[in-house]
Amino acid sequence: MTTKKKIAVILSGCGVYDGAEIHESVLTLLSIAKQGAEYTIFAPDVEQHHVINHLKGEPTDEKRNVLIEAARIARGAIKPLNEYKATDFDALVLPGGFGAAKNLSTVAFDGPNCTVEAETERAVKETHAAGKPIGALCITPAVIAKILGEVTVTIGQDEGTAQAIEAMGGNHETTNHGEVVVDEANKIATTPCYMLDANILQIAEGANNVVKAVLEMA
Repeated sequence: MTTKKKIAVILSGCGVYDGAEIHESVLTLLSIAKQGAEYTIFAPDVEQHHVINHLKGEPTDEKRNVLIEAARIARGAIKPLNEYKATDFDALVLPGGFGAAKNLSTVAFDGPNCTVEAETERAVKETHAAGKPIGALCITPAVIAKILGEVTVTIGQDEGTAQAIEAMGGNHETTNHGEVVVDEANKIATTPCYMLDANILQIAEGANNVVKAVLEMA
């Protein structure tokens, strides 16, 4: 009997405007399971940059923790990111959402001059150094480019973000719905998802295709 591939998934909170994009997160987990692999969910145990009222799109005075919020999507089955070890997994996948650009990094505020949350940076570098594949959806390819530099990724068609990726030393390829850019040398697969004006079927296609590409490299 073949052993199931094990994929680690990093979430950045819960909710598109201040955390992990929920459709992208859930459809990534579904894609992993449907393609015969297992997932373990992680998130950094840090305070969110801010909390957004998702009905009004406005900041609130609340304070929330990224790990505790991501546990909502994980149904409580989640680990702090400092427990992640690349040796325990075959691949790493990062769904998108503004949390990736606000909690996992400061790319939403600082563009190419952003910083990356310490455990996120460690996890990506450790995975890459071990020669294991990394999948990134939506805005998270920009975080990967900040960490690893000269990699080829896509965030779709947004010129400003594409220019930021190039300024960070990465290479950007323009893509449409469901398309995946695979950097075979670095074992990185990326897809735009909600960086494009997308519907949930298109998000499912993108998540499925990026997971497929990652599993083929694992």
